Amino acid sequence: MINQTRQPLVPGHEITGIVRSVGKSVTKFKVGDRVGVGCFVDSCGECQYCRSGQEQFCERGVVSVFVGKDYDGSQRQGGYSQSIVVKDRFVLSIPDNLDLAEASPLLCAGITTYNPLKRYGIGHGSKAAIIGLGGLT
Repeated sequence: MINQTRQPLVPGHEITGIVRSVGKSVTKFKVGDRVGVGCFVDSCGECQYCRSGQEQFCERGVVSVFVGKDYDGSQRQGGYSQSIVVKDRFVLSIPDNLDLAEASPLLCAGITTYNPLKRYGIGHGSKAAIIGLGGLT
């Protein structure tokens, strides 16, 4: 299958930045907040998977930050773009004492390696090996 991505395409995920505007129903964030976004920007929010916090299995199809289309048919642009629109449930607050550039890798590679450690109770004093490709190792 050939990828039919429309060009030009702006890649990138593991996004951090400052909120420039919010929708009228957004209450968790305000202009000026320091935030981060992983690789998803929207999902239906209504199917069994979305309601259980497993948006990656969204029956309608999760909307990725890059190389995909939004529900309205527009081409998504990634983290290297000047701005991006994200459903508020996919946005995380970044503490003031954490540099935005240092926080970015935590939003994908960091959580990918942290999640299994947390899930299986690997903690202080334990030893673990993480095997993977790219930024995960």
